[in-house]
Amino acid sequence: MTATEAATKRAATKRAATKRAATGALFGLALGDALGLPTEFIGVSKITEWYGPWRELPLPEPARVTDDTQMTLAVGRALRTATGRGALAPGRFARPLREEFVDWAGSPENDRAPGRTCLVACGLLAADGPWQDASQPGSKGCGANMRVAPLGLVPGLDEEQRAGAAQLQAALTHGHPTALAASDLTARAVYLLAQGVEPLGLVGLLRSYAYDHRSRYHEAWLGDLWTRSQDPSPRHFVERGWDECLAVLERVAAVARTVNPETDPCLLTGEGWIAEEALATALLCFLTFPEEPLTALRRAACTSGDSDSIACLTGAFAGAHLGADAWPEEWTERVEYRGDLLRLGALWDA
Repeated sequence: MTATEAATKRAATKRAATKRAATGALFGLALGDALGLPTEFIGVSKITEWYGPWRELPLPEPARVTDDTQMTLAVGRALRTATGRGALAPGRFARPLREEFVDWAGSPENDRAPGRTCLVACGLLAADGPWQDASQPGSKGCGANMRVAPLGLVPGLDEEQRAGAAQLQAALTHGHPTALAASDLTARAVYLLAQGVEPLGLVGLLRSYAYDHRSRYHEAWLGDLWTRSQDPSPRHFVERGWDECLAVLERVAAVARTVNPETDPCLLTGEGWIAEEALATALLCFLTFPEEPLTALRRAACTSGDSDSIACLTGAFAGAHLGADAWPEEWTERVEYRGDLLRLGALWDA
């Protein structure tokens, strides 16, 4: 490494520490989750009738979150445990992740109407046996990637670790290949933004990443998961997922520069109930207002689809891009699980 390269790396590290991207992303996703909780399942016209103009959407009181934030914290704790024991590896991550998911499923705080796929899979994870037998191979719900942001924030991972672990955390519950690919891409987006990539080039980088990884099956992390599907080979299995994600990324690229901010984003990139649409619509909300995090969050929450998950991911992108100072203190002080968010954020920002 040359002296110039070393100086550039030190400067980037200093900027990252000052920005506190991990804290920003974690609080962003929790705030988006809380903002979207009361608006989920109702249309845009009803949201504005009940809560006023979408650009003035208030943070609820109390600012309770959903299973999206709860499961994000579960992934974060599992990562903390796994990396505390050494380099992140499949077995070292799968065990605490499985334990965290089972504990979440049995917790009295699991009262936020979680998805059926997560509940069924966690019930099976509680029994002995390979985790692949608990995975739901037909599901690509957004529960796969609404919780994956920590994989883009924990420092020290190489590309293989980040991708494999992102897909593994999805696969424990959602075994569809599109759920795996969308989770990988979501973690990649958070990572790139935290590292300082400009929003304007983000979709292009994600598309290139998807093309480069389209035929790669992470056997070390996924084992024989692909055999639970009807695919003739692991390559065929993963290509199905990446192709669906590439299709929605192309849709985002086509509309992002000309989108009317007053248009419900779900009409352009999907309602977000499934993993690839949650990624696409959250990206669209973020890219419409890349330097206005609260506006992006409010646009995501005032949608006709899975508002809490869309806003959750939008907040993760905005917070990774702008850092902890993106969010007003009067909001971060009120959000549920504030202490847990601060602890993980401080750990990964250190």
